[in-house]
Amino acid sequence: MSDYQHIRVEPISTALGAMIHGVDCKAELPDQVIDEIRSSWLEHLVVFFPEQYLEPAEQLAFARRFGVPVEYPMIQGMEEFPEVVEVVKLPHETHNFGGIWHSDTTYLESPPTGALLLAQELPPVGGDTLFANMYLAYETLSTGLKDMLESLIVVQSSAKAGASKSREDRLSDSSAVAEQVLESEHLAVRTHPETGRKVLFVNYGHSIRFKNMTEAESKPLLDYLFAHQTRPEFTCRFQWTVGSMAMWDNRCTQHNPINDYHGFKRVMHRISIN
Repeated sequence: MSDYQHIRVEPISTALGAMIHGVDCKAELPDQVIDEIRSSWLEHLVVFFPEQYLEPAEQLAFARRFGVPVEYPMIQGMEEFPEVVEVVKLPHETHNFGGIWHSDTTYLESPPTGALLLAQELPPVGGDTLFANMYLAYETLSTGLKDMLESLIVVQSSAKAGASKSREDRLSDSSAVAEQVLESEHLAVRTHPETGRKVLFVNYGHSIRFKNMTEAESKPLLDYLFAHQTRPEFTCRFQWTVGSMAMWDNRCTQHNPINDYHGFKRVMHRISIN
């Protein structure tokens, strides 16, 4: 574990995830602090900042210290801040946005590097988010399966049933833009550009088949990988409080917001970065 001089880092599991204390994300933080936050982010894959009561402009300013904020496909952002998406589940709705295991928008040619999610309004119980470590998912595969996957390309789609179902309520309201089917191809095993570690880059939300294979032919191997990569020992679970903000590395994690708060409202502000 790294030794940090300007922040206090508290891991929440041995698989991934850490709380970062002693940081005011509203402030104009010196480069030394940003460098340590980034190092912790790369080490722990997802980091959490408690008690950050940020306006959209402040959240955007903080996000820009780590990348370029980008607009989310299909869901319209705030009018003044189009890169900030208000992720809402209303009391009468049954589906939560993104409520399956997934990496974000891997159906794009260049999926986002990461994302920041800020809790604005929470249900009295429930609404935790699970995160999973895709380094561990790859590293614990057999040598034979690793060798096989090295040569495979996976087709990723925005129209896969589970993911598109989780967008239904948001696409039916005024914040939605016209839905389109987006597809891209990615190596099933990718190398993280900053850490040099190999990552298993398939996910239940968007991976539909391997290139030059049918969905039926691909399904047995994909189903095995989907089950393997979210084994409990690869995960952490975060319990939100209002003002807590998560920042995850989309290149080496998956996440799953748990839909266990029916009848209550949940509001989050989300920014993707490249």
